[in-house]
Amino acid sequence: MAAYLVVDTLLDNPELYEEYKRLARPLAERFGGEYLARGGEMTLKETDLWSPTRLVLVRFPDAQSANRFYDSPEYQDVLKISKQSARRTVVVLEGV
Repeated sequence: MAAYLVVDTLLDNPELYEEYKRLARPLAERFGGEYLARGGEMTLKETDLWSPTRLVLVRFPDAQSANRFYDSPEYQDVLKISKQSARRTVVVLEGV
């Protein structure tokens, strides 16, 4: 079953975050990730529980692959850049 990495990001330092994006994408792809959406235009329909800021959607073959990517030492190093440049909510969601 496919799994989706859903990330909502509020950028504090957009210039530094560009470095994170440059390094994170090839790592995600190495673990089978395919970027489906990355900071595109959004139309909010309902916001009772959550009002997203900037969404990224990455499809992985399964939840194990998504978690292996996120937990990998290589990504944890790159994640430090993200933590210096943005605030995020990250979810691994199983789906079709």
